[in-house]
Amino acid sequence: MKKAPNILFIMADQLAASVLSAYGHKLVKTPNLDRIAARGVVFENAYCPNPICASSRFAMMSGQYSSRIGAFDNASEFPASVPTFAHYLRALGYTTCLSGKMHFVGPDQLHGFEERVTTDIYPADFGWTADWAQKVEPYAPSQMSMRGVVESGLCVRSLQMDYDDEVANQSVQWLFDHARRPEGKPFLLVSSFTHPHNPFTISQKYWDLYDDADIDMPAVPSIPFDKRDPWSQRYYRLIRQDEHHVTDAHIRSARHAYYGMVSYFDEKVGMLIDALEKIGALDDTVIVFTADHGDMIGERGMWYKFNPYQNSIRVPLFISAPGVRPGRRVSANCGLVDLLPTLLDLATDGRPPELVDHCDGRSLSGWLQGTDKSWKDEALVEFTSEGVYAPAFILRQGKYKYVYCEGDPGMLFDMEADPHELANLCTDPAHASLARRLESEIETRFAPAAVKARVLASQRRRLFLHSTLIRGTYTPWDYQVRRDASRQYVRSVATTSTTATKAKARFPFVPTAPPDTPRKS
Repeated sequence: MKKAPNILFIMADQLAASVLSAYGHKLVKTPNLDRIAARGVVFENAYCPNPICASSRFAMMSGQYSSRIGAFDNASEFPASVPTFAHYLRALGYTTCLSGKMHFVGPDQLHGFEERVTTDIYPADFGWTADWAQKVEPYAPSQMSMRGVVESGLCVRSLQMDYDDEVANQSVQWLFDHARRPEGKPFLLVSSFTHPHNPFTISQKYWDLYDDADIDMPAVPSIPFDKRDPWSQRYYRLIRQDEHHVTDAHIRSARHAYYGMVSYFDEKVGMLIDALEKIGALDDTVIVFTADHGDMIGERGMWYKFNPYQNSIRVPLFISAPGVRPGRRVSANCGLVDLLPTLLDLATDGRPPELVDHCDGRSLSGWLQGTDKSWKDEALVEFTSEGVYAPAFILRQGKYKYVYCEGDPGMLFDMEADPHELANLCTDPAHASLARRLESEIETRFAPAAVKARVLASQRRRLFLHSTLIRGTYTPWDYQVRRDASRQYVRSVATTSTTATKAKARFPFVPTAPPDTPRKS
């Protein structure tokens, strides 16, 4: 019987596809990501389920749209009753481990992973709940601001470097630990980093990879406030953009640091690939690389995510796997919700188990082998958090993208003719029927009014619960990594000798040598 492949799932945080050489950027240095891309398939039009961390990740892991599982914002509980790809792979005999960020909210901090070797970087409670009742001034519970841009530049060390160094080191250690285990089970290791998320700061080594004069400026310069669409105007106020005068020097510095942060992340990816090679697992491992959402990095005068434009919602996606023809590119629209059925196909050689819950995703395995003529060329992105007061839906079908949000005028873009999204075709009589059809399809298929009612009810509950749970004795849900020092390294109560204990940890293992030949008298 064919052995199931290992799976290494690498995730960046807030990494725009547009800055990678695999998507045409000429400057940013990512040799290790380029290596994964060359070994596998690059998806050119992959979309996040929701341009916000927790919602995107929960939808990705469950294969379900974020509104379906109540993943409305960065303080939405991820129900323990929702199956994830970690649960399914564990049921198939995989050892499952998470290293790094997944922004789980609620008391279940594993969601199918047997092991978790780091804590998360963000809180696991309801403290960042959005509140659509606050409309006078945009409410930003996660306290997004422009400081990450105007204070960008060099640092010696940062909180994010502290975190990602640990994620990489623990991932590498876990790979060696797994390789020394006798049972030989296939593994799923998710290594999820926080770079290149703002604030945009990086150390000298990575800053010096780029000359300031070479940093490209945004393709679309800042759009005046009164010329922006209503969503973009709300977002401008949400991140308090009016508090700072952002100069060209600020923009160049922020992008310079962002590129350095991407190269720092790429170096961590290289550590993982190197570890796979050293344990002899590279050719037997599926490698998936993606990000939870993108970053505007100054395009249109906008920053970070939380909005419907390409740099915010389009994500990189590379998949390399045993038997997959390398160097291929897929232009069809797809999304991160498609990864659950894809991973199950890859783990079972195309014979996935019956799912126990709904799945909105579709397996990408056909594209990995060639083409998928049955593929419906669309992707859905939702947004139900800060900066809107009703659910937003971004539907990409073929070359068109339609943006829907109650109370806002619709926006329709031809992504082939207008990749920078400057011409809203909703005002073009020639596209009026298409705009009406896409709007009607969103209202019929995704029921915005019903979703709005669920969002508002969820916000009321969570805002009340958080205000209650922080009173008196506070019991946090944040994951606590527990290590038993009495079972590490060499201990006097071990059942084997010191030499034998160290020999068992040697990789590759060397069998015990025969006894020495007795000396002749």
